[in-house]
Amino acid sequence: MAKKKSKIVRYRRPLNINVGMIIFAIIFIYLVFSVSTYLKRDKIQFYEVVEGGIVNNKIYTGLILREEQIKNADHSGYINYYLREGKRASVGTRIYSLDETGNLENLLKENAEEGQALSDESLADLRKQLTSTVLSLSGRNFYSIYDARYSLEAAVMEYSSFSTLDQLDRLAQESKAVFEQIRSDVSGVVSYSFDSYESMTPSDVDASCFALTGYTKTMNKSGKLIESGSPAYKIVTSENWSVLFPIKEEDESLYRDKSSLTVQFRDDSLKVSCPFSVITGKDGGAYGKLDFKKYMEQFISDRFVEFEVLLDKADGLKIPASAVTDKNFFLIPVEYMGQGGDSSDPGFYKEVYGEGGTPSIEFIPTTLYYSDEEFYYIDTSGEEGFAAGDYIVRPESTERYQIGRTASLKGVYNINKGYTIFKQIDILDSNSEYYTVRKGASYSLSVYDHIVLDASMVEEGQLLYQ
Repeated sequence: MAKKKSKIVRYRRPLNINVGMIIFAIIFIYLVFSVSTYLKRDKIQFYEVVEGGIVNNKIYTGLILREEQIKNADHSGYINYYLREGKRASVGTRIYSLDETGNLENLLKENAEEGQALSDESLADLRKQLTSTVLSLSGRNFYSIYDARYSLEAAVMEYSSFSTLDQLDRLAQESKAVFEQIRSDVSGVVSYSFDSYESMTPSDVDASCFALTGYTKTMNKSGKLIESGSPAYKIVTSENWSVLFPIKEEDESLYRDKSSLTVQFRDDSLKVSCPFSVITGKDGGAYGKLDFKKYMEQFISDRFVEFEVLLDKADGLKIPASAVTDKNFFLIPVEYMGQGGDSSDPGFYKEVYGEGGTPSIEFIPTTLYYSDEEFYYIDTSGEEGFAAGDYIVRPESTERYQIGRTASLKGVYNINKGYTIFKQIDILDSNSEYYTVRKGASYSLSVYDHIVLDASMVEEGQLLYQ
């Protein structure tokens, strides 16, 4: 008997979809959508308003002008100086000597008193000069180290030669040395550096004067051979001196009404107030002119000086420039302001018309964004109940005013209540990054208010999800 073949059929379970699975799927899809939407949308950041001010100090490189006289050598020879750079000389003071043979320096060394040393006062002055040089040294003015070297050499020569100078006449007779001692014919402060600016006046200044790359300065030092008629030294005959600097077009408003400025010299840490004026240069440009009656000796070796103009700092509330925006408002004369019923809320009486065209007056409470002596500023969106062309009525009068005139205000979006509210600001000062606005102004901001960091990302009344 044939064996029957058995046929096995697999049993498929029915798909059981219950309510729990449906709810879970909906929640999952919602979460995926919410996360992806959150990641894609722009993030609205806020800024907490703080007290502060903006420092708008300006840094300039100025050109120093003095009353300078160049004194030339009467004949050729080796020059030796006996006053250091920046030393004051009176009439008859011995400034330098000219030695035709070049033996004067050896003669002075040979006849110096044995064991002679610099005094404590002289050493203290040299240490002070070295310290000042080190502190002011930077990559931008490294060339000044050569000026400092020459100045120190002249100082050492001066300090070590006091006793020997008294013996010059005797030494000259004994050694039959030929040299000439040159004395000052005017009083002033001596310098041994030369450039092309000694005879320049403020009216000669133009933009090319401030091209530091083309500036050259020479400096004489003891032992140098100079030719007849070449500069030997120069002397500054007045304590009055000036610093001139170019004023950029965007800075002209800062200085228009200034008659004095407070400046701080960056290398010397000297802070001083001085008279200020604006002059027109040879090229027609505007240049600032600072006038001083003191401190000339401190800058005797400098032609250019870097300084900072310390401007008045406006104190108030400090906010980022990105938070500031402009918004238009309707202008309504202040005499049209009223109060409706028992409410103390401000508003205006609007003229409305019924179905039959019968006019009536309705009081509409209104949010005021700003006010001046003439007008109140109200929203133009229509949400307040006013639109261009509407009429309002003056309280206790039949006078009417048609809404239509507008003006813009600068302000920020306040988000203290979770949605954006425009707040007008009164700007005191600004730079490229921040504004300083008046503190305590009506309809404006307060310390610790939260505002939108980038005003371009939102609009009035927008609800924010923090």
